[in-house]
Amino acid sequence: MASQPDFASDVFNRNPAAGISALRARGHVVEVRFPIVGRVWLTTTHETAAAMLKDSATFSLRKEDGEVAGLRWWMPKSITVVADNMLTMDEPDHTRLRGIVDEAFRRRAVLDMQPHIRTIADRLADELFAAGRPADLIQRYARILPVSVICELLGLPLADRPAFIAWANAMNRLKGPISLLRMMGSLSRMRRYLEQRLQAAREEGGEGLIAELVQVEKERGRITRDEMVAMVFLLLAAGSETTTHLISGSAFELLRDPARRDWLAADWSRLGLAVEEFLRFVSPVQFTKPRYVRREVELGGVTLKKGDRVMAMIAAANIDPDVHESPDRMDLARKPNRHISFGTGIHFCLGHQLARIEAACALEALFVRWPRLRLAVKPEQIRWSGRPGIRSIDKLPVVAGS
Repeated sequence: MASQPDFASDVFNRNPAAGISALRARGHVVEVRFPIVGRVWLTTTHETAAAMLKDSATFSLRKEDGEVAGLRWWMPKSITVVADNMLTMDEPDHTRLRGIVDEAFRRRAVLDMQPHIRTIADRLADELFAAGRPADLIQRYARILPVSVICELLGLPLADRPAFIAWANAMNRLKGPISLLRMMGSLSRMRRYLEQRLQAAREEGGEGLIAELVQVEKERGRITRDEMVAMVFLLLAAGSETTTHLISGSAFELLRDPARRDWLAADWSRLGLAVEEFLRFVSPVQFTKPRYVRREVELGGVTLKKGDRVMAMIAAANIDPDVHESPDRMDLARKPNRHISFGTGIHFCLGHQLARIEAACALEALFVRWPRLRLAVKPEQIRWSGRPGIRSIDKLPVVAGS
């Protein structure tokens, strides 16, 4: 196996384009060793990533016996239970579960939440330096906003928000088997908490998406109790974690280049295009979950055998020069923008609208309140979390500026 980038390293995360270019030079589909997952084939172009993700019959998340591609034999039940969600399911189970949560989402009218999300963002921006200066933009802002929104959407008490933030921080420290084992206690406590909230909704009703899910569960479709726990866990985790990194990564790009920030602040109607470019350029989710190859097939000039595992590299698709002009350059006015940061195919991200709204509200509220916000350290001193597959900053210290 040829040499490969260290996907968890600061070197790769500071400049993914260099490592991706080296991978793409080896081919459109290359073999790598990925942390926890092990040996796996990896797509390096937009075409191969899209082809793989759209062909769920050939590239499945599970074997015929139901084994999930990304799970290992040594992983305890606290992981396998919450991992048994619609993101790891093929047809027909995926459609069954997606239908339940789609209906619940439609009832909550996500687009109507934008004014309320902006209100939360304004309040958090006002409180950014309440605990002192410099402030960590991640812990004081980028993490709190998505957690607050998803808690309200699910109907979870805001008083429990510190616990969710602690769980999210634990997940962000996931870098390999050892850190995975260390977070078993947190996952077990979270699972028990969600089981209790679901049971309370069954018995007492309530407001929020959990109550809606329980109602849909009663009205139509079959779903096991473990599947319901896994679904709420997925909504809580996916609804907060990746959006946190989209907000912090976008803010970092604006902070390290004030000219971009000033261009955006001069006309906030440009924000929609800018968010699409942040999604493409920052690419918080760098890779998809691994898939099993169900039959021998050629992909990107490589013959994959039945039983092989393959992952789509979203970050590589998003800077493919065959699709994006000057892909290594951030262009906040880029149009069209054919990124696949929300995936494609049957597993296209359910929360794409919510993530876009939260990112837009977060950036505008932050830089309207603090127009001269600046980094408290040099950009090259920013440390990345080292979590493979997720491009996330560890800490983002900022000061108000003058």
